[in-house]
Amino acid sequence: MMIRPIEVRDAESFIELSKQIDDSNFMLFEPGERNTSLEQQSKSIERILSEKKSTIFVAESEDELVGFIAAFGGNVKRNQHSAYLVLGVLEEFQGRGIASKLFNQVFEWATENELSRLGLTVIKDNIKAFNLYRKMGFVLEGEKVHSLIINGAPVNEYYLYKLL
Repeated sequence: MMIRPIEVRDAESFIELSKQIDDSNFMLFEPGERNTSLEQQSKSIERILSEKKSTIFVAESEDELVGFIAAFGGNVKRNQHSAYLVLGVLEEFQGRGIASKLFNQVFEWATENELSRLGLTVIKDNIKAFNLYRKMGFVLEGEKVHSLIINGAPVNEYYLYKLL
């Protein structure tokens, strides 16, 4: 298992990874909703890599991407100390410490890049992810009521943060 920064050459694999993780029904995109082209994904990776306060790390096992953590940093003076995180690990690779390794990598990166606040959201029903985030030091900040509609029903999200 290797944790490394994403590269533009990963674009096609990253699209497939994202689609598979979307099928968990715990991500923003509905299963089958993502229709990112290879060109769009390549440009997105290039843009993220060019921003000092944003990054993506991927987990790779036997030349296959199996997880990622993305940090999207603020780009104005008042919020450039913070980043919003998105994490995804393929279900069959969960429970192996991959998410913890991804978090530790992004914590190190954030400290090196003078970020002092990380935030993320989690669907209230995703107890496994919520418990992981708490274990990694995130604090419950609040609950956004009816923030998403999943399968026709309103769903709440928890907002969590971690100060570095």
